[in-house]
Amino acid sequence: MTKKLIFSLIVLTLVALVALPLCSACAPAAPAKDKIVVGMSRPLSGPMALIGDSAFRPVYETFVAEVNADGGIYVAEYGKKLPIELLIYDDKGDVGTMTRLTEKLILEDKVDFLWPACGTAFIFGQAPIANKYNYILLTAEGGATTIRDILPGLPYVFVSLSFSDWYQLPVLADLLAEKGARTAYIMYIADLHGIEYSGVAGIEFPKRGIEIVGIKSVPPDIKDLSPILKEAKASNADVFCAFAYPDQILPATGQSIEIGYNPKVWLGGPGVNFGFYHAAFGPATEGIMGFTTFSRKTSPTANELADKLYAGKPEEVQDWWGHPLYWAGLEFWKAAIEEAGTLDQAVIRDIMATSTFDTILGPTWFVSGLMAKECHTGEIGQWQSGVFEVVGPKDKATAEFIYPKPAWPAP
Repeated sequence: MTKKLIFSLIVLTLVALVALPLCSACAPAAPAKDKIVVGMSRPLSGPMALIGDSAFRPVYETFVAEVNADGGIYVAEYGKKLPIELLIYDDKGDVGTMTRLTEKLILEDKVDFLWPACGTAFIFGQAPIANKYNYILLTAEGGATTIRDILPGLPYVFVSLSFSDWYQLPVLADLLAEKGARTAYIMYIADLHGIEYSGVAGIEFPKRGIEIVGIKSVPPDIKDLSPILKEAKASNADVFCAFAYPDQILPATGQSIEIGYNPKVWLGGPGVNFGFYHAAFGPATEGIMGFTTFSRKTSPTANELADKLYAGKPEEVQDWWGHPLYWAGLEFWKAAIEEAGTLDQAVIRDIMATSTFDTILGPTWFVSGLMAKECHTGEIGQWQSGVFEVVGPKDKATAEFIYPKPAWPAP
């Protein structure tokens, strides 16, 4: 009896061993992967659309087309290149809508990756959501002074853009002080961007002996800026700063011309850095300052990028501040995926946090979630003869800083 039992157990064991691989072969295979789906909540309409259309949009559209023309991004886990497919929702420039759409992309659409919303306040709202669900968020339009201190608690967030104290306003303050500027008047939009920049200017300017003689906040929907501009003119300040968006920068420029307000420095942004600004004001832009990272003279690769993004397109799509940083960020992201050999966000995140890759900027890396300021190829720009030149810092300049700015052209 015992021998029969042992024999039966041996037979059953052999049957199980034979059946196991057969069952495994019959098990459903992992779903085939034929694309990388990237989701975005973007201002396709509304008050932020002008920035969105001229800032990150030309970069991501050109980048995706170029990558897909080459077959996609090689992912070793799948043994092939995967093209990028974009899924974009219109948040209409509303932060609340953006946060809802971001969660929809993650939870309902289950996109492979997120690309960023547009604007400092939007990044501030989107970053915690992406981090909560362990989605990498490589930002584009938007600074980070307001979230820098909490970036260690947002390990999935990487900021590509230069911003107020990383390292724009310290460079600006040095340039102004060297030319002898002693007073400044500041107008800023009453949101995170304006608060960030006016606050940093309030620290950096006095350090260089530049007194802030007036400061006024404005609501996003303001149309008539002439009372503030007249007050700034009456202050006789050497420097006028408009830390606001195009919807404020454009009328502020036009109304400054109308009332004959021509300080030694007229700086605004974002807005001044875009091609649509020069298209709107032409020769009147001469000497006006803003924020930048490159001009065509910066390097041969910078000139090639400008050709790639701008050739055959209207001047309005040009962005002399963010475009090389956004492009470098996407190159960095692609290189991290290829090195990881997987679409696993945690693996890619660790590579992004610790690696250096060659991009349009040269060697590129992140420090505590911020693209290293050493990677920036410029900080402060000035319109000169129809070109937005880099004038600071000096070791990155493509032209000398003109101070004071010329008079407005005769009507």
